[in-house]
Amino acid sequence: MSEANDGRNQADDGRNQASDHDPTGLDLASRIARATALSQRYQPVAPEPEKPRPRRRRVMEEQRSGAHPDDRDPQPIGSVFENVVRKRGWTKRLSLSTVLRNWAGLVGEANAEHSKPVDFTNGVLKIQCDSTAWATGMRYSASQLVAQLNRELGDDTVKRVDVVGPPQKSWKRGIRSVRDGRGPRDTYG
Repeated sequence: MSEANDGRNQADDGRNQASDHDPTGLDLASRIARATALSQRYQPVAPEPEKPRPRRRRVMEEQRSGAHPDDRDPQPIGSVFENVVRKRGWTKRLSLSTVLRNWAGLVGEANAEHSKPVDFTNGVLKIQCDSTAWATGMRYSASQLVAQLNRELGDDTVKRVDVVGPPQKSWKRGIRSVRDGRGPRDTYG
């Protein structure tokens, strides 16, 4: 009989366990958490102390402020442009282009109709005329033009004026070229 009682006790224990069962699983989760805490000697983790930020050196001139404008304030575009022109060395070139815009005032209306400034490199102003006759006339007044430009732009801005005539066509190539020919001769008289 004792064996029968033991079987009943085991069956009763199974029923008790089944009736104690929590369908949400909270009971099991809290038992696992308690067992883990006791076995690992749970210690709370302390947050790491904040590292001090490195101090920036303050330059006294940068931190000053006052009622008067300084370099930190927004600058007018004209003064910024002047600084760029000065730093890049464009002052002479820009002043020359400003003066040459009034080409007719420099050389006269008639000369301005038949000539134009083409290039300015290393102090040499190159002027191109539309005919050889106008180029010859401009060569006679070149020294006066250099003196006038240097008066307006500053000394040694323009060292020399080269006056050239109209561009010549090349007769070396093309359907009408002649091998070992002597060229156009008096075509452009």
